[in-house]
Amino acid sequence: MDYEKLKIKSFKYWDLYLHENQCYLGRVFVQLRDKNGVDDFLDIQGEMRDEFFIVGEQVKKALQRLFKPDKMNYAALSNISPVIHVHIIPRYKEPRTFHEIVFTDTRWGQNYAPYDRTFTIDEEILYKIKDALKNQL
Repeated sequence: MDYEKLKIKSFKYWDLYLHENQCYLGRVFVQLRDKNGVDDFLDIQGEMRDEFFIVGEQVKKALQRLFKPDKMNYAALSNISPVIHVHIIPRYKEPRTFHEIVFTDTRWGQNYAPYDRTFTIDEEILYKIKDALKNQL
């Protein structure tokens, strides 16, 4: 997947992307735009850190308005990608419907992972989720 197509918004230090796997409707990740010598999430300082929390709060509010998640999960693992990024994963007690597709959080009450890596939706719906979030920010 070309993640540039899934970019929702760019900020001074961070980019916001829709995650290609939407088994958790609205899952996104916030990625540091330029390492600036930072290799560990806890080493982020000053404006860069402040902006991360501003972006996170904006995303959380947009997700709440759009999909009304019951809980939010956050994951900053950096196991596969060396670029600092944080996943924002909305969690749902009950199924949600978006453009006639039902999204069910089958792991409610448990860790979000392992998640269903086989879950797919048409690119058209993926871009509609991206656009809906973009319009809320």
